[in-house]
Amino acid sequence: MLRIGLLDDYQNAALTSADWSTLDGVEITVFEKHLGFEEAAIIEALTPFDILVAMRERTKFSRSVLEKLPNLRLLVSAGMRNFAIDMAAASDCKIEVCGTELVPYPAFEHTWALILALTKQIPKEDRLMKAGGWQQGFGVGLNGKTLGIMGLGRLGSKVAQAGLAFDMEIIAWSENLTDEKAAAAGATRVEKEELFARSDVLTIHQLLSSRTKGMIGAAELALMKPDAYLINTSRGPIVDEAALIDILSRGGIAGAALDVFDVEPLPVDHALRALDNVVLTGHTGFVIREFHQLVYTQALEDIQAWMAGNSIRLINET
Repeated sequence: MLRIGLLDDYQNAALTSADWSTLDGVEITVFEKHLGFEEAAIIEALTPFDILVAMRERTKFSRSVLEKLPNLRLLVSAGMRNFAIDMAAASDCKIEVCGTELVPYPAFEHTWALILALTKQIPKEDRLMKAGGWQQGFGVGLNGKTLGIMGLGRLGSKVAQAGLAFDMEIIAWSENLTDEKAAAAGATRVEKEELFARSDVLTIHQLLSSRTKGMIGAAELALMKPDAYLINTSRGPIVDEAALIDILSRGGIAGAALDVFDVEPLPVDHALRALDNVVLTGHTGFVIREFHQLVYTQALEDIQAWMAGNSIRLINET
């Protein structure tokens, strides 16, 4: 009997998002809680499994972990890219890695949810109302403000379109951005320093890589206006977390809205949780019902195809 492990199913959505009863001769185990970061604990929990389904980059599969999972033959990842999996090591261990498609719009929607929650102080007003209060403090308008976008790709361009609907001025920067591409998205290309200095709302839409890790540090944050806001729905390590905490604690910028962090899940005692000028969500930008339905349905298809000897959506080579 094949043993299948469904990892990091925080919302307990996996079994109801696809028809797993179509698999014969399998035993399915759902892990609703994160296995942590200790490799020994991950190895101990996952050693019995022939097939694992990884939810995005929540559990890290390093070479030292993969080499100690002797039964593992198929690793299915949500998405066609997963930086938490050592693909070369998986190939060396004769483990096939297959992926799924992703729903393209949730991060765009979540970005604007965070922008509005932060600038309109919605979490504070909600807590106040439920405590019996009424209208303390005030938000800020977006009309006529400058929206800065770091990374004007598919997602950043959609964010720009919404910014135009709010009558905002759109500026953008990334290393390879051209004037023509920026203009096509309704934006003006500026240099990196100008992006930070002019933005009233600065939102990040870059992929995490060795090039972008730590791209936003103390020097860049210091360029921002004291009444500016930073939004990150991309990846936590793009921003120097210690520098961000420092400037937020000192009131160097008005606030931040963050969906991503250096360490996920975010530790209970993390300094960001104590800051009043921060809106936090737990990497939920992609977590919608339609996402779960697509990912788990295609993960099931990947497993069925592999069992039939005809793997699909293969990411690595074995």
